[in-house]
Amino acid sequence: MRLDNIKAGIFGVAVGDAVGVPYEFLDRKIMDKKPARDMTGFGSHNQPVGTWSDDSSLTFCLMDSLCNGYDLNDIGKKQMQWFYESLWTPHGEVFDIGITTRNAIDNFKRGMPPQFCGGEGEYANGNGSLMRILPIVFFLEKENDIEKRYEIIQEVSSLTHRHFRSVFSCFIYVEYALLLLSGKDKKEGYSELKSKIINFISKKNFDQKEVHFFSRVLEEDISKQNRSDIKGSGYVLHSLEASFWCLLNSNSYQEAVLKAVNLGEDTDTTGAITGGLAGIYYGYHNIPESWSLQLARYDDIIALIHKFNTSLQ
Repeated sequence: MRLDNIKAGIFGVAVGDAVGVPYEFLDRKIMDKKPARDMTGFGSHNQPVGTWSDDSSLTFCLMDSLCNGYDLNDIGKKQMQWFYESLWTPHGEVFDIGITTRNAIDNFKRGMPPQFCGGEGEYANGNGSLMRILPIVFFLEKENDIEKRYEIIQEVSSLTHRHFRSVFSCFIYVEYALLLLSGKDKKEGYSELKSKIINFISKKNFDQKEVHFFSRVLEEDISKQNRSDIKGSGYVLHSLEASFWCLLNSNSYQEAVLKAVNLGEDTDTTGAITGGLAGIYYGYHNIPESWSLQLARYDDIIALIHKFNTSLQ
């Protein structure tokens, strides 16, 4: 059963990513005139159909590292190997990387401790840690201590993004994914998530100004927002909100991912982040087979998933 769940979540990320790659940087007005309806190729990055981006590459790097246990330094090494040696690239080269992630990898290369490599400023809150965090869901599935889960998520995010907003976005996302993984209905799970996170916050000395940024997710019902109020930008909070909104307002994996991509802007990452949740919730069988089979390095992804599953036994 766990193998099926891992397959659903990881392919959920990679397929959502690949659906979004050809449309990256296009604004919503353009997407509304000619919306994404299928997995296609070329477009913004001139890449063949089924090509995934840095989102999936770094997801695979994290999963690859976790196969040997939790070692933050090793995760950092894998990320560095991706950028400098093309580890876990779809076609042997890196064609997309965020500025904050690039700076963090360079910090790691210069010998900075991994937990301090990520950007800590308010303007270092792109979605570069949220886009790769999904494998931690399966690694933490049996960890019952929420404090320990938060600690690990904080460390993994901080490899590239260590501002509170980025860390807490990853935490909320993973906690929701864990509830979906346990079989919770997406709406009931969302209600339970809000209660759990608000309770967690009450016991911590977090900056309340920072916590307030999450009010639309934690205090309101993000699913009730109008589409015009949901953004597809690369800002981590926009990505978190968009992934929840797309999942909660869909009835299938395909619908959720296409909603995400058609928000425009950072289409590959919004597709990947949404796709991870939708994959876990709807299951691998609900991901269009034609989309999965067209992914670059399909067999390598399958092999990595099996390796990861075995490591968690």
